[in-house]
Amino acid sequence: MFTYLARENMALIISALMAGLFAVAGTVWGLWAQSMVILFDGAYSLISLGLSLLSLYAARIIRRPANSRYPFGLGAVEPLVIAVKGLVIAIVCLFSLLSALVGLVQGGRPIDVDMAIGFGAISFVGCAMVWSYLRWAFGRNDSGLVQAEQRQWLMDSALSAAVTFGFVLAWLLEQTAWAHYAVYADPAMMVLISVYFIAVPVKMVLGAVRELLLAAPQAEQLPEIHETLQELGLNPRKVKVVKLGPNLLLEARLVRA
Repeated sequence: MFTYLARENMALIISALMAGLFAVAGTVWGLWAQSMVILFDGAYSLISLGLSLLSLYAARIIRRPANSRYPFGLGAVEPLVIAVKGLVIAIVCLFSLLSALVGLVQGGRPIDVDMAIGFGAISFVGCAMVWSYLRWAFGRNDSGLVQAEQRQWLMDSALSAAVTFGFVLAWLLEQTAWAHYAVYADPAMMVLISVYFIAVPVKMVLGAVRELLLAAPQAEQLPEIHETLQELGLNPRKVKVVKLGPNLLLEARLVRA
């Protein structure tokens, strides 16, 4: 148990440190290259830093033992934090979408494409490495907080890959007779990225709210739960099971002999 908690702490700390590094790099590079997409990447990383620190704090709260005020412990903090993270990321996506639409209406935005391509490539490699580490460190272990971190970094990796690909297309466009359209590449990519990625935080929020409403566990978790109940001599059909954060709450209907 101690090893599991130590690994969870280490994963969240590394995620927070890397988010801080990418936040600084994205903001500075985005201002230098005058790119809305890179600035969004930096802003997203800055928000990820705050959310990672929130997850780290939540992980400590969740481990507190049950008491008279909270007889089932504080496991509900986990889906609550995940819901907050999803909501914040969704707001960032909506704000970025509006900014990009304004940029398109105002005639696009000239950028330093070479610098943007360089940042996108470096950002993609770094984000993919953090995501791979989180996935390797926990595998299939059921830590909702680390899984939320994984989704954040997977989203950031895909964002960086899309940015790099888009700027490569913009560079190729600059070599043609349609070079004057290259100024629309940055806000156009921001529109596409915002619309596509908003589904990720929405799913996070819906899943967390589902847990807070004491819904049944996901279908893939039920066979293992039913097997454990049968080992305890309980009929799974007479036991109500809900998942709340890292905890499973059971309500068994016992019949007197």
